[in-house]
Amino acid sequence: MALPVAARSARLLRDPALRPRLLAARCQVPPVTCRRWLNLQEYQSKKLMSDNGVRVQRFFVASTASEALEAAKRLNAKEIVLKAQILAGGRGKGVFNSGLKGGVHLTKDPKVVGQLAKQMIGYNLATKQTSKEGVKVNKVMVAEALDISRETYLAILMDRSCNGPVLVGSPQGGVDIEEVAASNPELIFKEQIDIFEGIKDSQAQRMAENLGFVGPLRNQAADQIKKLYNLFLKIDATQVEVNPFGETPEGQVVCFDAKINFDDNAEFRQKDIFALDDKSENEPIENEAARYDLKYIGLDGNIACFVNGAGLAMATCDIIFLNGGRPANFLDLGGGVKEAQVYQAFKLLTSDPKALPTGGEVALARVSEVSPGKVDPNAVAHSVAQGTNVQEAQSILRNSGLPITAAVDLEDAAKKAVASVAKK
Repeated sequence: MALPVAARSARLLRDPALRPRLLAARCQVPPVTCRRWLNLQEYQSKKLMSDNGVRVQRFFVASTASEALEAAKRLNAKEIVLKAQILAGGRGKGVFNSGLKGGVHLTKDPKVVGQLAKQMIGYNLATKQTSKEGVKVNKVMVAEALDISRETYLAILMDRSCNGPVLVGSPQGGVDIEEVAASNPELIFKEQIDIFEGIKDSQAQRMAENLGFVGPLRNQAADQIKKLYNLFLKIDATQVEVNPFGETPEGQVVCFDAKINFDDNAEFRQKDIFALDDKSENEPIENEAARYDLKYIGLDGNIACFVNGAGLAMATCDIIFLNGGRPANFLDLGGGVKEAQVYQAFKLLTSDPKALPTGGEVALARVSEVSPGKVDPNAVAHSVAQGTNVQEAQSILRNSGLPITAAVDLEDAAKKAVASVAKK
């Protein structure tokens, strides 16, 4: 379902797979070209962690209300947390079209779990990161609810400036880490790890100490940190983020949440993990785009964005909006785009009767080399040909026989696209 334009940046930047690329592009760092964008559900990430010795809450996954009830009984826990499993954030404050408020619930009564699951499974959950219609919930996670006496933040990520992994932590967890970095940068601690030597005991101990763990908890936290790093390497992750990385009143260090990003180029080594990819939440057009290694996110505008590169795609969406238009999508072809991919991307865009295609740089030049009979002759495209071989690209566009309007720069293209939509 198309997203409102006002929510486009939030959706894109909160996408755990897209966010590093988009932020990198906005910081003038060349993004890595990925072939796929894998997102795992919370329960899938936690299972990976549990299978590799990382301590998480005990949990079961249920696809029906009766399974949820049985899971709650099997847990035999003092308190149970029931979580709807969708990829969007903000579940706790979401609303189901069944009328139930909240995608996360706590209860001490297993029977309540079954009753709540009946109002979750099969219904759409709308959050601040979904469309108004929300996303259908097919599974729920039934987990043991543990008290948290203290919350910290921990992440392991690939840092280009360090040419390898970096351990990042803060004693202030359970909150937006970007806010902590902005207001209290002294509370952000980093440990650069030599990828050949691996994480040292001293580094894990120092990070545990910086996070505020004392006594036996310090050794316990250091052990969990090392196990998280081993998982990070084993599954070819680009980021493992735990927030909160907390301690319980009973004296246990637990990973209460998990977000894992993967290096998509290692799919051939991680077939079991990539087989977990659940595309049921995607729109059909997004799944079709993925078949050709294209990244597509539908928006609710009427000007289609057809661009190679995440940074340029974001800029195109922004400049259309600033010139009074509304983007119909975010479509990133990637820097290594091939002619066949461009053709398929153009087919996807022209299949939407409400969208007027616009594009940039290499993309439209490649489209012009496709036979005019292969694309919708009524489609109108606005192109910006700049950079290497610009004159050759402009010549190809002029002689293509396609209804393409040239523009001198991105803003000119946006203005012409908005004007074309207004005429219609």
